[in-house]
Amino acid sequence: MNKWFEILVGLILVIIPVVFVLPGQFFASWGVAAVQVLKGGVIIFLVMIGLLFLVLGIIILYLSQTNQL
Repeated sequence: MNKWFEILVGLILVIIPVVFVLPGQFFASWGVAAVQVLKGGVIIFLVMIGLLFLVLGIIILYLSQTNQL
């Protein structure tokens, strides 16, 4: 993947789930059980995938700057 695309996807996957569960948002009015599921497994999964993309993008960016790639 493109290094900038990986960083962008990583940022989106980290920021969007956090914004969705903030108070006052549309998704905050869901039932208690749905919010707990979203705050639990799904959110953590998306954040971890986002962090993975961020780390991969930063590593590729670093390696391309040092001509090691």
